[in-house]
Amino acid sequence: MKDWLFDIDRRKLLKYAASGLGAGLTSPLWAAIDKAGTIEKAYPDELLSIDNYTKGKISTGDYITADNVELVKGLLEPAKYQHVKNMGRRLKVLPTTMDWMKLGPWEYMEATLSNQGKARFSDKGNVVTKDGKPWIGGHPFPATTDALELFAGLTLSWGGHDESLYAMREYDIRRDGVVDYEYDLVWAELAPVGRLTLDPKPYWPGHEDKLRYNTVAYLSPESERGASYLNIWPYDQNEFPTLYGYVPSFRRIRQFPTNQRFEPLVPGSALYLSDAWAAGDPLLTWGNYKVIGRQPLLAGVSGGWNGKHENWEHDVHGGGEDETFFDSVVELVPETIVCEAEPVAFARAPVSKKRVWFDVRNGMPVAMVTYDRKGNEFRSFDGCYSLYDDGERQVMDGKHPYWSWTYLHAYEFQSGRMTRIEQVKELEGGHRSRANDESIYHDYLTHAALQRLGRD
Repeated sequence: MKDWLFDIDRRKLLKYAASGLGAGLTSPLWAAIDKAGTIEKAYPDELLSIDNYTKGKISTGDYITADNVELVKGLLEPAKYQHVKNMGRRLKVLPTTMDWMKLGPWEYMEATLSNQGKARFSDKGNVVTKDGKPWIGGHPFPATTDALELFAGLTLSWGGHDESLYAMREYDIRRDGVVDYEYDLVWAELAPVGRLTLDPKPYWPGHEDKLRYNTVAYLSPESERGASYLNIWPYDQNEFPTLYGYVPSFRRIRQFPTNQRFEPLVPGSALYLSDAWAAGDPLLTWGNYKVIGRQPLLAGVSGGWNGKHENWEHDVHGGGEDETFFDSVVELVPETIVCEAEPVAFARAPVSKKRVWFDVRNGMPVAMVTYDRKGNEFRSFDGCYSLYDDGERQVMDGKHPYWSWTYLHAYEFQSGRMTRIEQVKELEGGHRSRANDESIYHDYLTHAALQRLGRD
């Protein structure tokens, strides 16, 4: 707290941070959004501008580097601070996003507004409507400051689209900065419930008992080409997903144990299935959800799309070979809710807990740190979201600009390994990033699709 008080009324902020009040500081956040669609009335100027926060020592457009990072140490989670202080990472500061509708897919944000107050938890702990049916779309608990509700909303819909396909490039980097593994892969998601764009909606008939279909498939290098995995999530968050995989060497699909979610899918990677969107496991396989703090944070929530590159690829910098980090942007998020949870259904999990920073404006995770069984920092996860609209170029998702993640960093504190992944426009073979395209299910999310991907 002391790092972000400055000359704002100290008593007010201390009282606010320790209170159980809802989001917002100068006025309730959700009331401000509901009335005007902007967050400006909910926070003082010092929390809406890095210039005001640092009294002009850092300005919008400046870079945070090892030379000035101490000025904003209290606004960075442990990994990002270490990256800047010791590993040469640079963070360009962008203006704080005031327009709430720019913080997610348009239809998802609209549904969050129209469906507010319609969600509850069932006797089994699942999010349902007031009449006990599966959720109907949008965040079920907008502007909540409750840890379980934040994780529940995130787990229901990772990216806010009915269907998504992400064409991805992964780079795995040793402690000395050398890239020793590179992968091309695709990640597909489909929501059978809470559907907002594709018909039928809000439910896909016959699939109301499912929460998600999710596939990851590796396209290169040759040693991993064709390896693919399909997760089918039950709506009941007490149950594990069913996990199928296509094994190229055997040319067949087999079922895998799904409680082993803390292992990399390919050599060199620092990313686990459990890490996806900071909520890669069913909600109720984790427990002891609690809020441990509230704070502003410098995080990547806008401006991360590199539309100037024909394939959306990002420049890199930092580390021993100037290849460890994507060129990164951050903005001052005026309020995050810092939550912790423990893996209660994983007897052999290498982690004891995870700590996640949620942007209270849209309920999305902006940083995560996991801790090993001894309580030491284990792994971290940070990335950037963006509207795919830079003022000159646009990628459309129906009638509105596409909103999605753009890049991420997954870091191992103890080994020093880094995995960085970016969403690109297209990969060889015609695998193209897109959302709300009905062909995604048949092309990527069935057993036949796994076999076809494995043999192409």
